[in-house]
Amino acid sequence: MLIPFLPLYLFELGVTSTSINIWTGIVFSITFLISAIMSPYWGRQADKFGKRRMLIRAGFSLSIAYFLGAFVHSPIQLFMVRVFQGFSTGFVPAALAIVASTVPAEKIGFSLGIMQTATLVGSIIGPLIGGILSHIFGIRLSFIVAGSSMFIGTCALSLLVTEPTRTEVPTASGVIDDLKTAFNNPMLRQMLGLIFIAQMAVMVMQPLITLYVAELQGQLEGAVLTSGIIFSLAGIAGAIAAPLWGKGGQRVGFSKVLIIGFLGAGVFNSLQFFVVDIWKFGLLQFIFGFFIAGIYVAINTIVVTSTQASFRGRAFGLSMSANQLGSMLGPLIGGLVSVWIGIKLIFVYTGVFLMIVGVVMWRRRL
Repeated sequence: MLIPFLPLYLFELGVTSTSINIWTGIVFSITFLISAIMSPYWGRQADKFGKRRMLIRAGFSLSIAYFLGAFVHSPIQLFMVRVFQGFSTGFVPAALAIVASTVPAEKIGFSLGIMQTATLVGSIIGPLIGGILSHIFGIRLSFIVAGSSMFIGTCALSLLVTEPTRTEVPTASGVIDDLKTAFNNPMLRQMLGLIFIAQMAVMVMQPLITLYVAELQGQLEGAVLTSGIIFSLAGIAGAIAAPLWGKGGQRVGFSKVLIIGFLGAGVFNSLQFFVVDIWKFGLLQFIFGFFIAGIYVAINTIVVTSTQASFRGRAFGLSMSANQLGSMLGPLIGGLVSVWIGIKLIFVYTGVFLMIVGVVMWRRRL
């Protein structure tokens, strides 16, 4: 709900057009930096004290962060709210760990595909609701609705979700030991690197899309609503594709899904450089989202199959940490580089980078 209009919210808070790209990158990135630092810790707490408890803690904390965002009056205050949001991380790793701990082994790929679909359906509905609400009532109301949604959802899961039965007792170790364990697991180590790369590539353009949409339209008016629709198109594609990638990966292997995902995402991301109207841009975003979904489903499934059950919470915590580091660096790189070369060329560089990763994996056969 919040991503499409954060750059315009910064304008409302007094940021000038000369510094909007930098401020957008900073405000986006700080949440992901703090989240990257905290995710391994929360993953360990999930294994130690219960994954359901971490879900509830993260859910209520995030709802508070969203409520606070509605009452800021300066970019510094918004920055501090985003810092708190980073400390509130841990929801998604705990949810994935619960699913991975409760479904049969032969259904893990499909189940994690459904989880990816659920996440993407949120990314479809969120920008649309946020864009419509901000267009009609203003941006601040969207923060209120986001906080309320998170609060209601957390109350629901506290009543409906039960803690998985533990089959193994986690060993008494620290975060450093967890990092050593992950580093000594070649497949997990590769997956952490790949999810960092994929998320960084996705997030390079995220904070700039609203500005790019305004450029394609030739005006700023209506850019928030249009950006919400564009965001939703990629989400719709991912929601459709994720279960299909999960089923396909169970048949042909998830390493092949990874290679196809990176190559396809790279090609269609690069093609966005050539668009001159908003409809072609939306179509390419849709196809890009289709291939990106396969990458995430494959990575999550391989993380599950390459780690022990007692390490699942920590494995997904480390995965989230790599994801958040990519989310942090992506907007920073996008904001800084766009000042020098403009927004359009970023599509080419990012697309070529993704294709190179796909080719390297294909040559190595993972």
